[in-house]
Amino acid sequence: MSDRQEREAGAPPPAANGMAMAGGGLGADVIAGFQVFLIALPLCLGIALASGFPPAAGILTAIVGGLVTPFISNSELTIKGPAAGLIVVVLGSVQALGDGDPVLGYQRTLAVALVAGVIQTLLGLLRLGRIGDFFPTAAVHGMLAAIGVIVISRQVHVALGVVPEAKAPLDLLAEIPHSLMQLNPAITLIGVVSLIIAFGLPALRSRLARLLPAPIVVVAVAIALGVYLGLPQAQTYQFLGTEHAVGPHQLVPLPESLLQAVQFPDFSGLLHPAAPIWILMFAVIGSVESLLSAKAVDLIDPRHRQSNLNSDLTAVGVGNTIAAALGGLPMISEIVRSSANVSVGAQSRWANFFHGLFMLAMVLALPGLLSLIPLAALAALLIHTGLRLASPRELLHMHAIGPDQLAVFLTTLVVTLATDLLVGIASGLVVQILLHLAHGADGRQLHRARVRVDTASPEHPVIRVRGAAIFSNWGGLRRHIEECASCPVASVDLSGTRVVDHTIMQRLHELQAEWRRAGRELRLVGLNEHHAWSAHPQAGRRRPLRRRGRRNGNGNDGGGDPA
Repeated sequence: MSDRQEREAGAPPPAANGMAMAGGGLGADVIAGFQVFLIALPLCLGIALASGFPPAAGILTAIVGGLVTPFISNSELTIKGPAAGLIVVVLGSVQALGDGDPVLGYQRTLAVALVAGVIQTLLGLLRLGRIGDFFPTAAVHGMLAAIGVIVISRQVHVALGVVPEAKAPLDLLAEIPHSLMQLNPAITLIGVVSLIIAFGLPALRSRLARLLPAPIVVVAVAIALGVYLGLPQAQTYQFLGTEHAVGPHQLVPLPESLLQAVQFPDFSGLLHPAAPIWILMFAVIGSVESLLSAKAVDLIDPRHRQSNLNSDLTAVGVGNTIAAALGGLPMISEIVRSSANVSVGAQSRWANFFHGLFMLAMVLALPGLLSLIPLAALAALLIHTGLRLASPRELLHMHAIGPDQLAVFLTTLVVTLATDLLVGIASGLVVQILLHLAHGADGRQLHRARVRVDTASPEHPVIRVRGAAIFSNWGGLRRHIEECASCPVASVDLSGTRVVDHTIMQRLHELQAEWRRAGRELRLVGLNEHHAWSAHPQAGRRRPLRRRGRRNGNGNDGGGDPA
């Protein structure tokens, strides 16, 4: 469908308050909610376990995310729940605050997550839902890739049925050959079969494969294998002359009822010296991931509805506050489940609501069945998720955009693996800023762009940018563009810039698409003399200084930056 056809179709905008319940759309949302529930159930259990939380904590968060947040956010197609991208933060907090006691670390982390949820709520109410725009794209992708590698480094050992000695990500990766030598054959069989299904089923093009989400097929097959191999009872078996053990400790440990899963925060954790750091990590990283996911889902919404990022952040903050008060994991707007929600035909926020409702019904009706899920199957699903985050395609994508973005990406990735998330993302920011300064950006413009709006033609204003247009000063430039949003045509003139980075190019292309869908035109001009870092349309650009030559009739030398 062309942009003109989309405008003529007249897709109605989302309701400003509440949730409209269209008769035809409700049935589609029920079906979509059920499909997403099937995908989310095993992932919620696995993410909670990988985060150092009880597995039921992931279920609690999905229930809160489904039953509470749709009434606060206007984001129509996002699914709120626990995400693999926060595993590293949550587990790090449990280990740091627990002082060797994982239960104490869990309870103290609940207090930290609750405070972070309150901060996220305040950020949303203060209309700071654009904070995700102020991080360079390559650094964010490097952080997510590092999280994927860390998740894989931990879960490979679980899928092999081995308890590793190492704790740090690089040491865990180095210990994989040893775990392969010591693997438990029965557990490895479950893990390998689960991996084959997780990767293979989505690749099939049959209608049945599309109707059956891979995660729920993994769980069903793994439960059958686990029962056949005797995991519900502790026992030993011989394989090639070596004795191995299987038992309930290799199954998901769940309480008999949902009420038994409720835990309350230990607020003494807020007095821990490391607590402020973890509050910052939860609030900032969780918010950035959530907002980026919400924006990504808007791009694939067939009706091109735009989420209010402030209300979405408020919803996530309220959800996190409630979830933490009950013993649940932190939540975000989760991209994988949200993408699935779109693909199965969801129409509105009711799909998220029904996903939470089905989750609640499942836990109340069949808690015993969930206790038969092998941990190796959940580990396989997390390995699959980790590989999506740390896909080699992401490396190739950054290389295609340009060597500057590849440098930021790799710096963030490597430093995060060697240290932690906070140091990793900070290192990516520093490298990006240093590159901008080396390419001619004025240090005084790092936080504020030099922008002037030419309104000589009221119907076609020209937004002229000088000096540097980079990720850290995007906010000011965006505000000037938004002030011209009522005009049928506006131009962003970048001829006066020395540096235009990839993040700015990406944001401007996104705005162009939004304007186009609204029947307006945003033009990008003045880049003819800039040299791009690559052939990618969103690559960063630099305009080299011209050598000073003979002065022209105005007394100018004909070179340098235009005034």
